[in-house]
Amino acid sequence: MICFAGQISVSAGKGVDIVDITAQLEELVRDSGVFTGSLHAVCLGSTGSLTCIEYEPGVIADLARTVNELAFPDREYEHEKAWGDGNGHSHVQAALMGPSLGIAVRKGRCLLGTWQQAVVINHDVKPRTRKIEVTIMGLNS
Repeated sequence: MICFAGQISVSAGKGVDIVDITAQLEELVRDSGVFTGSLHAVCLGSTGSLTCIEYEPGVIADLARTVNELAFPDREYEHEKAWGDGNGHSHVQAALMGPSLGIAVRKGRCLLGTWQQAVVINHDVKPRTRKIEVTIMGLNS
């Protein structure tokens, strides 16, 4: 049994900014030596999230619009009353989307659908470098 840990860093613009991280995850799987197992990724920070989606401009625009509709940036948030940083909606959006992602590893690769990619989302009101902690566990054959 192999237990491999790694991290990727991703520069993202102000939210909602969606960045494809599939290639970086695939590279970590190759580095891990895991042939059959699973990958677990966690976005560090309370205004970032992870999910899978078809990474094409139309779907990305649809997701960004929908996320903003779920937690409107111009709504009044208690967080902003306390901190005055204007990102109350960012915390709510990230919580709704979730900070983690699990992907099966098969034949030494991330098992994703033909049109499915892993993405990190920055919901914050300013650009961020998002750190994603990755754990890959499994067998090498």
